[in-house]
Amino acid sequence: MQDIVKINEKDNVAVALRPLAKGETLDAAGEKVVLEEDIPQGHKFALRDIRSGEEIIKYGFRIGYAKEDIGKGHWIHVHNLKTALGDILSYTYEPQGQDVVPTEHAYFEGYRRSDGKAGIRNEIWIIPTVGCVNSIAKALEAQAKKFVGGTVEDVIAFPHPYGCSQMGDDQENTRKVLADMIHHPNAGGVLVLGLGCENSNIPVLMDYIGAYDDKRVKFLQCQDVEDEMEAAMKLLEELADYAGTFKRETIDASELVIGMKCGGSDGLSGITANPVVGAFSDLLVSKGGTTILTEVPEMFGAETILMNRCATPELFEKTVDLINNFKNYFTSHNQTIYENPSPGNKKGGISTLEDKSLGCTQKSGNALVRGVLEYGEPVKVKGLNLLSAPGNDLVAATALAVSGAHMVLFTTGRGTPFASPVPTVKISSNSRLAGHKDNWIDFNAGRMVEDKTKEALAGELLDYVLAVASGKKVKSEEAGFHDMAIFKQGVTL
Repeated sequence: MQDIVKINEKDNVAVALRPLAKGETLDAAGEKVVLEEDIPQGHKFALRDIRSGEEIIKYGFRIGYAKEDIGKGHWIHVHNLKTALGDILSYTYEPQGQDVVPTEHAYFEGYRRSDGKAGIRNEIWIIPTVGCVNSIAKALEAQAKKFVGGTVEDVIAFPHPYGCSQMGDDQENTRKVLADMIHHPNAGGVLVLGLGCENSNIPVLMDYIGAYDDKRVKFLQCQDVEDEMEAAMKLLEELADYAGTFKRETIDASELVIGMKCGGSDGLSGITANPVVGAFSDLLVSKGGTTILTEVPEMFGAETILMNRCATPELFEKTVDLINNFKNYFTSHNQTIYENPSPGNKKGGISTLEDKSLGCTQKSGNALVRGVLEYGEPVKVKGLNLLSAPGNDLVAATALAVSGAHMVLFTTGRGTPFASPVPTVKISSNSRLAGHKDNWIDFNAGRMVEDKTKEALAGELLDYVLAVASGKKVKSEEAGFHDMAIFKQGVTL
């Protein structure tokens, strides 16, 4: 195993791949460095003397300025490094790079729906229109588990607190998300469960849902029936009978849509897990598939990398709006745009938002940006897409699902048990986490600093994704976890 890594030849810092002790002499790309203090795993240290106010360079880009003079071999973190970021910026389109070269076809065993879409699960979903019926939805889920069998893989309720007492765009977002969930191809049958007096009641939602298969989607408004449990169970039995007619069949991987998200990062996330996902993204795109990158606040500081990979000037302008609209969202709520990373991120070695963002955007690989999506907007273009959503794990993962992701790849240096509406693959940045939380972690990218290349791990990850798409359950599915979180943006009445 390597002791340290200098990520880019331009860097004036290196990252510890194990806990390092004061006095150790290390070789950083041919340069000898004697450590002047202990360096925790995942944290940075200076490769040369750095003056106060000088740029700190990591990944080949500035991650902030030195707050004070920093001697060679000294620890660099929040105590002596500050962000260099400002507020709303102007950008110039400077196109760079070219799209990935096509590679041979790959396949998975999935479900073909009546609208032509492909799904990777054949579940029955219970979707409440309003939080008032959440408890009924969960009770129905428990009773309807008896319908699981054959090709019906699960019955899942997705409670949420919204659908009423919302205003304007906030209510619009809820309606779009619910409609997107209803159309998601991972569900072989959907029961839309309403109350009757809510703002987003079933008649209102019909305008958002549009055309649908009436064998696959059923509706029940609880206020309209005497016994909502009995009426709902009859509908769920009909849905189970219909869903049971679907069988897995061979489908080209060009129809896969994979969401990409990170959370609870450490100093290795941008060195192992995120670059492996980026290489996977390029690999899937080379096979005609689609990937979606989100969590816009964690693009701040690295946004020009994505902007200059936009395939057209129009996409560049949409990406500028993606970034600046989110900054305006922060300031409209009197919040700091460039808030420091979370306590878990800092503990793992992430010092500034630029540090986090430059690691986060590694998940995008090198492909050109082919689409830019608003929150709740379904993906329409194959290739790499950017999606407007916050960094919050549950909200962002749900946003990926409702935009059409069949599964979410979630990189982590800290570990988390959460799930989303679709299979959520946990990818660890380090082997310690993979061993310590084996019940959470599905794939260990920490091997990249031990015995595997990025390219080899990306190939393994593609094989794993195809296996999950063909029915293999991820750890959170085995635990029975399924979560949904809608992005709350407005006033609650």
